[in-house]
Amino acid sequence: MSFSMPPLKSKPEVPHSSVKNCGEYEVADVMLNGLSNVQANVDVPHPLMVSEAKYCKNRQNLNMTLLRNTQGLHAPLRIGMELKSARKIGRLPFLSSSNMMLETLTGRDIEIGPEDIFNQPEFIETMGQTHAVVERSLGLL
Repeated sequence: MSFSMPPLKSKPEVPHSSVKNCGEYEVADVMLNGLSNVQANVDVPHPLMVSEAKYCKNRQNLNMTLLRNTQGLHAPLRIGMELKSARKIGRLPFLSSSNMMLETLTGRDIEIGPEDIFNQPEFIETMGQTHAVVERSLGLL
């Protein structure tokens, strides 16, 4: 087990290129593979794209390592256990959950981002019979 700090600099990752089944004239078969995504064919993305995509995970790993080095192994284990139990808490399948306990433990309750303004649960246009939704989640239907 290493007690050193995780690296702060992210390593640039190259997206995996998918091998397309080419047809007779070295053209990808659209009927088998679907339309290709132009952005996936870009060779190397900007290094900050990978860093920003993994920012929360890197910040959490750094905080847990700092806790382990300063307070001992019990502190990150206790926080990890609390986070795991907070992720399991939910409501009935037809009700949306605010995940307030999880946001409080991770510190997201004091931040405002685009996901807080857009994608509001009260604007979701899903409807269903509540009894049917619960029975389906229990495996009765």
